[in-house]
Parts: sequence; structure tokens; C-alpha cells
Amino acid sequence: DDDSGERTGERHIAGGRSRVRRALFNAALPASQRWNTALVALYGRLTNNGKAHRKAIIACVRKLLIFANAVVERGTPWSEAPPANHAA
Repeated sequence: DDDSGERTGERHIAGGRSRVRRALFNAALPASQRWNTALVALYGRLTNNGKAHRKAIIACVRKLLIFANAVVERGTPWSEAPPANHAA
């Protein structure tokens, strides 16, 4: 955050591994515009509700990271549909 006194500045993401952060951002750009239906829906919902483009993309980056962690945890390839044994 970039706050001082009563002024509230913009928030910046600077923590973590910069190469991973940059790779996720670059992957989320086309995925949220065209390729991943869940990310397209998330991006559309956020922008329709007034979020800025960059903030909506960052939300898609986070969702993409969640997807990647789930694939690694399950040890299975990515699939749009949830696994058959997934308890809802």
C-alpha cells in the first residue's frame, strides 16, 4: 500500500517470486479473454461490476494459481469439468 496520513494510495504487488508472478500474469491475459471459460466468466463479471482491467486480470491470475495448485495436488491433468470423485 502507498498510504500517508489521510491519503490512500494505490496497492502494488511486489512479494513472492517475480518470474512466477510474471508468468502467471502473461498466462492469465489470453486465458481470461478467450481460452478458459471460468476465467472468461470471472473477468466479464468483474469488469461488468466496474473493476478496472488490471484488477480483473490480477483476480484471474489468482484463480489460475488456484487451478495450478489443484492440478499439482491431485496429480492429474487439467480438465474443465470437476473430477468425478469431487465432493461438492
